[in-house]
Amino acid sequence: MAITTEQIKELRDNTGVAVMQCKKALEEAEGNMEKALMILKKKSGDIAAKKAEREAKDGIIVIQKNGKKAVVAIVNCETDFVAKNSDFVALANTITAKALADGIDATVAGVADMINPVVQKIGENIQLGKIEMIEGENIGTYVHNGKAGVAVALSGGGEELARDIAMHIAAMKPEYISRDQVSTEKVAMAEELYGKEVNASDKPEEIKKKMLQGKIDTYFKEVTLLDQAFIKNPEMTIATLLKNAGDIKVTSMVREVI
Repeated sequence: MAITTEQIKELRDNTGVAVMQCKKALEEAEGNMEKALMILKKKSGDIAAKKAEREAKDGIIVIQKNGKKAVVAIVNCETDFVAKNSDFVALANTITAKALADGIDATVAGVADMINPVVQKIGENIQLGKIEMIEGENIGTYVHNGKAGVAVALSGGGEELARDIAMHIAAMKPEYISRDQVSTEKVAMAEELYGKEVNASDKPEEIKKKMLQGKIDTYFKEVTLLDQAFIKNPEMTIATLLKNAGDIKVTSMVREVI
């Protein structure tokens, strides 16, 4: 049977797939719209499977929040060109919004059905890289050029303070919130690393011990959020900033980069 322009347009509007692919699907389905949709869905899955082995190192980070929770999602593709594609960006936002509304498990379970049609349309491997949820009384978020993203949860405070902390985390890249989160294994590694440096000096043993402790303390002050100097006012630490704001606590943080 002859396939009309109106049928092709309807299928394209529903799927976003190229005109010729829509025409072929309709011809194979003998004009049956539901069957054509099934054909395209199957083909999108086949195409995605073929491209899945290709490396997807680029992509975008999207953060969305609603009340006392936020979702941080990394969606990967092969090139920066596709990372800026409107369909790809829309896909990343759709995945993030679904996770915020329905939860991460439900989103991951159905993510292939969201990704495969976009793979078919764009022609690159697309993968959900990572998806995390953060919850707290006051959440601050910050995304830089779609390649670095931070979400931080505070025990109180206002929106401006939460965003300032998120921006600080993005810039200063702390590994921990506080020193007590550092594992004994990481402390041992630091002691070994700086111990070699200190032992190379000709100072007395008592001085060497103090030098070693000083170097270790300095290192962990650099990688723990609360000990870092606040980027907007280096004369105070993040701990001091939060105390002055009403003894606010940082309850959790997520920092991701592509």
